[in-house]
Amino acid sequence: FFLSLSLNLVVTAVEKKNIISKLGDNVTLSCIYNEKKPLQLKNLRVYWQIADDSYQEKCSVVHALISGQDDNSNQCIRFKDRTQLFWDRLENGDFSLLLLNVSQSDGHTYKCIVQEKTEHPKVIHQAEVVLSLAASYSQPVLSGPIRNSDSTGEEVTFYCRSGNGYPKPNVYWINKVNNSRLDASHTEIISHDDGTFSVSSTLKVTATSNMQIECSIENEMLQENLSANYTQQKKISGPGTESDKKPGKKGRGAQAAGIIGVVFVIGLLTGLICWLWRRRSSNLVSYKGNE
Repeated sequence: FFLSLSLNLVVTAVEKKNIISKLGDNVTLSCIYNEKKPLQLKNLRVYWQIADDSYQEKCSVVHALISGQDDNSNQCIRFKDRTQLFWDRLENGDFSLLLLNVSQSDGHTYKCIVQEKTEHPKVIHQAEVVLSLAASYSQPVLSGPIRNSDSTGEEVTFYCRSGNGYPKPNVYWINKVNNSRLDASHTEIISHDDGTFSVSSTLKVTATSNMQIECSIENEMLQENLSANYTQQKKISGPGTESDKKPGKKGRGAQAAGIIGVVFVIGLLTGLICWLWRRRSSNLVSYKGNE
């Protein structure tokens, strides 16, 4: 087949597309023949293959349609049960391929070749699709000094982390007070067995009374930008301030009320005991008198 293509190739415009898919999704690789002419599937051969020269020896056939039937006897094993044509669209010239459950290893340039069997077999359509893979990063987690702590003027450290994304991210630290860019002290990107990445970044700055720091994780391929914010609130209360005195007063008032309540209860009990004692004594005197 490939030899016949080289001998009978008709110069056709190659349709080229770029597609970005998230890991684990199903993606459609487009190959549409738009010429207004009737097509008979029995006279067609449709081959999907990986166009990367360095990969040809490893996997030459992704999917094949010969004389109106799937023929994947030479299909690369890693694509087995993961490719489908749209049978209701074939006679209309739509030879697009559905690729299931994509992973990093599927990131290649794919080529669709449509050959018509006539007296002299010829290529009537070609298309190339560049498939790029991406994965969203998790919402970044930002930690820093304890809020309301009096650390003004001291060097403080912020930590930002995110994971499960692809490809490698850009990490930005921003001073939200004036929207200026800050330089990270250290950033580490770790790769995982599934091909995704985790990122952790550290920022050291001199603390101010109204720090507003943002950590941003950017996935350029997906055009996603996730951020986390930290706001250092001004210290509004101290040991000698009115706000500290009021809770103290409230606490002492509650304590006094508790003491008064206890004294009141003790008084009631004492009165009740005295009343019972007097009544008992009166009954005793009455009894002696009768005797």
